Amino acid sequence: MDPNTFPTKGNLILAKNSLALSRQGFELMDKKRNILIRELMGLIDQAKEIQSQIDVTFRTAYAALQSANMVLGINMVAQISFSVPVETSIRIKTRSVMGTEIPLVEYDKGSSVPTYAYYGTKSVLDEAKAAFERVKELTIRLSMVENAAYRLAVNIKKTQKRANALKNITIPKFEALSKDIQNALEEKEREEFTRLKVIKRMQGKG
Repeated sequence: MDPNTFPTKGNLILAKNSLALSRQGFELMDKKRNILIRELMGLIDQAKEIQSQIDVTFRTAYAALQSANMVLGINMVAQISFSVPVETSIRIKTRSVMGTEIPLVEYDKGSSVPTYAYYGTKSVLDEAKAAFERVKELTIRLSMVENAAYRLAVNIKKTQKRANALKNITIPKFEALSKDIQNALEEKEREEFTRLKVIKRMQGKG
């Protein structure tokens, strides 16, 4: 048997302190969950907006690429594509939201000057390049937002689980323990009072 469940005043104080801490912990978990949910809702709205922009920008970019292929020829456009440098400037930092590490993706947009010669191409290629640059930018932003939303969702699930454990298991346990110890102490006091009355009565008769 757990010694902390014995009906003593010390154990009653411990039980009440544990109950108070459990209630405080539940309030904190509840606040944390609400903050994370608000943050997640904001990210979901951002993701929807970026996704709609990507859909439009992708259609524009591929239409511009098709035009460039028709005007300049597929082989020439393919050859020019090899001059586009591989993206190596992406950097990932983090910020913390209630203990959840949220990624912040940064990258260098670089110069808008194309890597191919103007005199050998047409403006339609410039339009395609600009559109795909926009696609890249939106894709980077979307990956950041979706990753952050996933991490928040995982943390919300953990926080909800802890809050439920406190609310449905820990708090009722210490409430019941406090009540049981309190009742046992009161019963013991009544018995002691009755015993003292009997002793006094017997002493009076003597």
